[in-house]
Amino acid sequence: MKLNKSLIWAFVLMVVVAALYRIIPGRPAGFAPQMALALFGGSMIRDKRWALALPIFSLFLSDLIFQLLYIGGLTQIQGLYGYQIPMYLCFMVITVFGFLLKKPNVLNVTAFGTAGSLFFFIVSNFFVWLGGFGFERPKTFEGLMLCYEDALAFYRQYGAIPGFAGNFIVGDLFFVALVIRRRILQRLRHHQRRHGDLCLQQQQRGHRRHRRGRRHGHLRREHQRHGDGAGL
Repeated sequence: MKLNKSLIWAFVLMVVVAALYRIIPGRPAGFAPQMALALFGGSMIRDKRWALALPIFSLFLSDLIFQLLYIGGLTQIQGLYGYQIPMYLCFMVITVFGFLLKKPNVLNVTAFGTAGSLFFFIVSNFFVWLGGFGFERPKTFEGLMLCYEDALAFYRQYGAIPGFAGNFIVGDLFFVALVIRRRILQRLRHHQRRHGDLCLQQQQRGHRRHRRGRRHGHLRREHQRHGDGAGL
């Protein structure tokens, strides 16, 4: 497939900005643009390799910066952790969700964005439980449910909306809305340009028909004049 270079460079810029944003101290938990990048990378970038790679690069870049800050004693957040690879795989799956997002409108985007958030929440916390991270809940079904309860309590306390357990969805939908707004504006401009081109083509065809009509009328008059002269 053809690679849209301007779109790729726009996503590269978004990837770098997203990575830098993710390491801002005091940022609300779960309020980051990586999921939106993964979803719309899959929807907008035709080359699937780039679509899969760019969100992962954004995550890796921010994780690397976190690790360097952790080594330097500037943060308590480790950039390299035990379940990092499964997290990256989660974002690749969300990019695949984007492959299925053929018509990005408000309804579809809300549905896919919510599905991506729920998928990431369920899978990521499953690996937290499986790897014994966090509060090291027992390896039972009850322990897994406790791990999910721990995650919801974390989002209630540190999320964008105080006391709201669904903060893990809020940030994703916010950044998805920013990206879909850009996509809708691009589609509107494309539609307007296409409509303008069609109007111009119709005008040109009308002018050509008008010229042909005038030419045919002139030929008919010439024919009639010659016919009248021959009759004399």
